[in-house]
Amino acid sequence: AMGTAVTVQRMVFGNAGGLSGAGVGFTRDPSSGEPRPWVDFLFNAQGEDVVSGRRSAHGHDELAAVAPAVWQALLDATARLERAFGDMQDFEFTVQQGTLYLLQTRSGKRTPQAAGFVNAVLRRFVRERDALAAVVRTQPVAAYNHPLWWIERVKQDWPAQWQAMLTAANRHPPMSLRVNARRGTAAAYVSRLAAQGRGAIEAGGQAVVLEHACAVHELPGFAEGEVSVQDLSAQRAAPLLLGSGLPPGARVLDACAAPGGKTAHLLELAELDLLALDADPLRLARVQETLQRLDLRAQLRAADARATATWWDGRPFEAILLDAPCTASGIVRRHPDARWLRRPDDVVALARVQAELLDALWPLLAPGGRLLYATCSIFRREGQDQIDAFLQRNAGSGARLDPASPGHLTGLPDNHPRPGAVIDTSGDGFFYALISKP
Repeated sequence: AMGTAVTVQRMVFGNAGGLSGAGVGFTRDPSSGEPRPWVDFLFNAQGEDVVSGRRSAHGHDELAAVAPAVWQALLDATARLERAFGDMQDFEFTVQQGTLYLLQTRSGKRTPQAAGFVNAVLRRFVRERDALAAVVRTQPVAAYNHPLWWIERVKQDWPAQWQAMLTAANRHPPMSLRVNARRGTAAAYVSRLAAQGRGAIEAGGQAVVLEHACAVHELPGFAEGEVSVQDLSAQRAAPLLLGSGLPPGARVLDACAAPGGKTAHLLELAELDLLALDADPLRLARVQETLQRLDLRAQLRAADARATATWWDGRPFEAILLDAPCTASGIVRRHPDARWLRRPDDVVALARVQAELLDALWPLLAPGGRLLYATCSIFRREGQDQIDAFLQRNAGSGARLDPASPGHLTGLPDNHPRPGAVIDTSGDGFFYALISKP
């Protein structure tokens, strides 16, 4: 019914996935004035094929029946366009420009079939905006821009907050900075930014939030190690683990260290004998780059933290940071593709890895020491449920959840360091559990 089908996603994204940077059409987002790729409003990022073909005269019901992939693409495009273009003036003008998109594969060749389909979808949206928008409002996937299984899980975990959390995940995040405590204070850095004409506020501790994001090379002192980019929720890790302080030279393990932000924060705040592990040597190289920029020192080793026999020297650690692999469900506003790349089975698989890491590292903690378990996830399976199960398994060892543990940080206003601030000071979704050993 739809003519010769072709796989648009593979033409546009190439076999390896991702977009070729050259030749992609851009326009201005009226809500922010920032350039946005047109494809950002259009293509279903679920990793599923979007099928194109010749223009069809089918009605909505028939199209949905004979070509559900095309119909889903239209719904997805409608939802994205509805959010981005209020009065549609910019959108309609751009559609009328003819070949709007120069969509290219990674080889750099034009794909006129894809460009034609893109224009057809956009023109249909212009013609049938009201009807399509009405359908969109009944479709959770389009309305919340998340996979259905993800929506259901958030709804189950957070029955009173799920809608606000999904909505927040679609907002552009603020750019947060961490001032190197060895080099200065947040107050002094805010003043320094003001002298450059950049608006910013202090957000607790060494944290600063910019009024407008910028490239890191534009930040004064970035190259010299005076400041780093780090989300506000992520900045809570080091102070939580250090607590009231560790003795100089205390032996500390950062078990899943890459890309190194939390490793560096620990070393900025205390003199530590720190071992940074990561299973990926390439990601571990990023940790080294971060430490070099900040003029900090740590021992780095590429190893799977679960395989303790391959890397542990037998000396216990006084503190352990376990920033465990997770679904990244709390940081999708920064990594919007994550929600579409994940599958329900990933939650189960990652929860298993998290449990294995906890069980492997707990015996390495010295008596009187503390282990901080962290995930950038809002899923309870990777947060409170994981820790409840761990405490049950280790009830005989006296493992105790510290009252200072924040638990789940939802990324909603109740987690903001500065409620009511003009500048957005929301942090990412996170989970923290501080566990003490007697």
